[in-house]
Amino acid sequence: MAATDATTKFRNTDFRPVPQPPDFHPEVFVSAHDGLRFWQFMIAGSIAGSVEHMAMFPVDTVKTHMQAIGSCPIKSVGVRHALQSILKADGVLGLYRGIGAMGLGAGPAHAVYFSVYEMCKKYFSGGNPNNSAAHAVSGIFATVASDAVFTPMDMVKQRLQLNKSPYKGLLGCVRTVLKEEGFRAFYASYRTTVIMNAPFTAVHFATYEAAKRGLMEISPDSVDDEGWVVHATAGAAAGALAAALTTPLDVVKTQLQCQGVCGCDRFKSGSIRDVIQTIVNRDGYIGLVRGWTPRMLFHAPAAAICWSTYEAAKSFFQELNSSSPSRVPSPE
Repeated sequence: MAATDATTKFRNTDFRPVPQPPDFHPEVFVSAHDGLRFWQFMIAGSIAGSVEHMAMFPVDTVKTHMQAIGSCPIKSVGVRHALQSILKADGVLGLYRGIGAMGLGAGPAHAVYFSVYEMCKKYFSGGNPNNSAAHAVSGIFATVASDAVFTPMDMVKQRLQLNKSPYKGLLGCVRTVLKEEGFRAFYASYRTTVIMNAPFTAVHFATYEAAKRGLMEISPDSVDDEGWVVHATAGAAAGALAAALTTPLDVVKTQLQCQGVCGCDRFKSGSIRDVIQTIVNRDGYIGLVRGWTPRMLFHAPAAAICWSTYEAAKSFFQELNSSSPSRVPSPE
């Protein structure tokens, strides 16, 4: 009886049984939501997106010139020729035409992008931080939401980037497009953008999470302190792979957004199939991979910058939250 009573008393203490591996994942609770609030994810994403696009904007300008070839001044698909043509026409400032539109669109769009991703990742992962399918699906939800915010400013940005663009600045472009083409013109490429960015984001996020996990496994001691090198390396690999796979759809998106401007072809419908057929008939299948070099040169370092900046901002908020006094609910 004494032994039984002692065992009963031992079981009634505050000690709790410890689950056995592999069910025990002490890091799952933190990694699922990282201990941040929704608005903190939005601010971190906004900062990361703005830094990424502003830093890589000249490369994006070269890519737009290469992809918008129709009757436009640039006839070559070479990076060097496109860059020389821009510099000759507008000087160094020509590489930054449209950066105002990018600034207005990138911040809010990436705020939506990363906050939706984090919320969906928490929901779909089922408590498993290594669920690649959840990362991919979360990325798709994130891009559908963020593209609705970013597409109008992306269209304005690309039209301003063209050589001899007829628009006088951001507001002038917005007013002219509204007057001559109507509001629908701002979303002419939305469907194509989503169809492109859905696989782009799925590949990007899945590759990023897998690469980050692989790099951390190489050095297990860095699990608690991943460091910017891990995020930058994983982000660069994810960005380059996703960019390479989705270049044809990016060409279609650029053609739709720049149609009718600077002599570029105008399409009777916004059908992806019609645009692809027009490009293939005019330039062959090589026309569908125009700009893939600057696109990869853009997305590899851009993703590295974006992810390292995003994770740094998250770390700042985590430290801020941990240093703030915890709120303990008063007993009723």
